[in-house]
Amino acid sequence: MRLDIAYDGTDFSGWARQPGRRTVCGEIEEKIGAIVRTPVLLTVAGRTDAGVHASGQVAHVDVPADMIPDDPSRLVRRLARFLPKDVRVKNVSLAPEHFDARFSAIRRHYEYRLSTAPYGVDPLRARDTVAWPKDVDLDAMSDASSRLLGLHDFAAFCKRREGATTVRELQRFEWERRGDELTAFVSADAFCWSMVRSLVGAMLSVGEGRRSIEWAAGLLAERERASAVAVAPAHGLSLVRVDYPADEDLAARNEATRETRSAVDPGGLGCCGG
Repeated sequence: MRLDIAYDGTDFSGWARQPGRRTVCGEIEEKIGAIVRTPVLLTVAGRTDAGVHASGQVAHVDVPADMIPDDPSRLVRRLARFLPKDVRVKNVSLAPEHFDARFSAIRRHYEYRLSTAPYGVDPLRARDTVAWPKDVDLDAMSDASSRLLGLHDFAAFCKRREGATTVRELQRFEWERRGDELTAFVSADAFCWSMVRSLVGAMLSVGEGRRSIEWAAGLLAERERASAVAVAPAHGLSLVRVDYPADEDLAARNEATRETRSAVDPGGLGCCGG
């Protein structure tokens, strides 16, 4: 089954199950397992860190066929009765053949929200918006962000995971201002650990005039995490959408994604296309 999920990450220790800790995955697996009367394991499109939110997370889960109702969407209402208020399964459907929430994904879309109001953040948005009551040059941030687009090794912006590649194709990095609210729109084929928050933190350094517009792009030549890059607070970040190919292209996409991106493609096409 495919699950479309939303959650407020404030009181979770991230997505991934952890012994003795409250996690999004743990809550959902426990409730689905109780409904289908067997332990289940979720596979997710993107594992979010502690404090990070989602309105468009996607996961898949294998369950016994005889436990699935004729209309799987009926499970939405049932799960709503069992799940805590800070996590919702918004839709349940039968996944097409070869669908894999992680490996089938073409791109992930994140938003990062800040408030530059002198009073901080409106109380109704305090859990998903970061107070940043400092002047920032949005034009400089937008210019610096655009220079990071494309297929690159983002090692300078990622926390290292053993054996994991840091080559990613950044497809969108734009900023929008509405009154005192700033929103960063960040999309890529995939993200490495802390990449979005590091990108935002770097741009805030540029916006405050502490770094030049060219500085962040220069870090793309680094092959280790850059200590000069500050990681923005987790609670301003939300996963808002995950894109997938047409059903007939799922198998090919899975195979392409599993190929390790160990180096940047000189031709600029990358292993995962654009």
